[in-house]
Amino acid sequence: MHILLVYLILINIIAFALYGIDKHRAITHKWRISERMLIGVALIGGSIGAICGMNWFHHKTKHWYFKYGLPVILLVQIVVCLLLWNSFLV
Repeated sequence: MHILLVYLILINIIAFALYGIDKHRAITHKWRISERMLIGVALIGGSIGAICGMNWFHHKTKHWYFKYGLPVILLVQIVVCLLLWNSFLV
C-alpha cells in the first residue's frame, strides 16, 4: 500500500510538471510534449496532477478532450479505487 501511495504522488508530480513544461515550450515555440503523452500520464494515475497542471498553467483548457476527459478519467479512477478498497475489506 505504501508503494502505491508513493507511486501516485510521484506520477501526479510528473503530470503537473509535464503540463508546465509543455506550456513553456508552447510559449517559446519549442518541441512540444504530445497530447497522447499528456493524457497517457493521467491514465496511469496522474489525473489529479494533470487537472491541477492544466488549470494552474492555463494549458489545454480549450480542448474538450482535456477539459472533460481528464475529470472523467479521475472519476473512473476513484470508482475503481473504491471498488478495489471495498473488495479488499470483504
